[in-house]
Amino acid sequence: MNARLNNTVALVTGASSGIGEATARGLAAQGAAVAVLGRRRERLEALADKVRADGGTACVVAADITDRQQAAAAVDRVVAELGRLDTVVNNAGYMGAGQAVDSPLDEWDRMLEVNVQGLLYITHAALPHLLSAAQDSPRGVADLVNISSTGGRVARPGTAVYNLTKFGVNGFTEALRQEVSHKRVRVSVVEPGTVDTELSTHLRDGVRQAVERQIANMELLRPEDIADAICYIVTRDRRVAVNEILVRAGEQTW
Repeated sequence: MNARLNNTVALVTGASSGIGEATARGLAAQGAAVAVLGRRRERLEALADKVRADGGTACVVAADITDRQQAAAAVDRVVAELGRLDTVVNNAGYMGAGQAVDSPLDEWDRMLEVNVQGLLYITHAALPHLLSAAQDSPRGVADLVNISSTGGRVARPGTAVYNLTKFGVNGFTEALRQEVSHKRVRVSVVEPGTVDTELSTHLRDGVRQAVERQIANMELLRPEDIADAICYIVTRDRRVAVNEILVRAGEQTW
């Protein structure tokens, strides 16, 4: 394999399962040293062991990105342990659903904290390092990839606040792209459709069953499908900027 990310360092948030775990393994397979960030240390350690068993380098960072001090400290630790930071994948996410009139405010708060604030805290802490890495990287470029959703393109009843957060991620990504692209930092967004992950497992009773009925006859995407899209973005030559990838399940209509 032509390991295109040799001598680079990648940070993946929400890496303890699903898309984050698959992405960390994919980036490691491309030669990157990977820092896996999340709250579930045992799962992160297990993932790091898999990466090392495959011949890669992994660093475990257990932190809550919704706490700005923890987010900044996590980025600082990655740079201290691995020496640089070339790629950041803002994957951590939380989805709540249900009609707005009877949705718990705690659920709304959690979506804003993880999907917006956590992404912002990691981005703010990482940007100086990405800008620096882009200047001395053998690849001549650094990458920030934000994971949004089809919910950032299509608003539907029952997902109003989730839509709010993901539409916001799309807008933030595009504005930031224009700010730093001339400094060799590429900013991209990936919008997954229905993926077989843990994202919907914490939905409230009634809401979860409704979602399950909606996708019952659909072949869901796998986390590796989204990881493939992310790896495609960050392994392009510096002259190529893939700003956006939308990946729907084959039978998904929304």
